[in-house]
Amino acid sequence: MMAAMDRSVAWRSALIFGIALAIVAVVLALALPRSLFEDWGWLAGPAAWAACALLAGAAMGLAALPVLAGAALSALPSLAAVAVDQHWAGAPLGIVLFGAWCGWIAEKRRLAV
Repeated sequence: MMAAMDRSVAWRSALIFGIALAIVAVVLALALPRSLFEDWGWLAGPAAWAACALLAGAAMGLAALPVLAGAALSALPSLAAVAVDQHWAGAPLGIVLFGAWCGWIAEKRRLAV
């Protein structure tokens, strides 16, 4: 049986998350040298992912800790893509998974009230 989710929160959080990631990626790519990402990408990428997730979660009124847990889980496809040198290949799936997670925690919160 599939877990219930708030579809409105799911698609809106995925949209906010995806747009925030795109903006951060473009700004960082324009502002910083490529060598920084080659040396510090292992830190910069997850930090940007988490920050954008927190932004999306806050916009949806979701608690930070569950949002960060969802961000970590949704990053796994991107981690797998990085492992095979296809950095951005996992991001679209990760964005969708993050949105679904947010929809699930929003529904869980609604049912608990």
